[in-house]
Amino acid sequence: MKANTSPTGLALLLILVGLLLSFTSITAAFLTHEPIWRYLIAGGCFVQFLGWVVHGRRSGGAA
Repeated sequence: MKANTSPTGLALLLILVGLLLSFTSITAAFLTHEPIWRYLIAGGCFVQFLGWVVHGRRSGGAA
């Protein structure tokens, strides 16, 4: 049985949204030095983590 190694659907959406949110927030934090960006960085990383968890459950978990 071949496991699906590429995220698709909801998992891919969560991973990409989390990635874009965290990268954008890192850039904004670097440029503005506002503390609110730290929460958005953490939120983006959490959304990306959820995407990988969804992908892992759909593809059968760890090898």
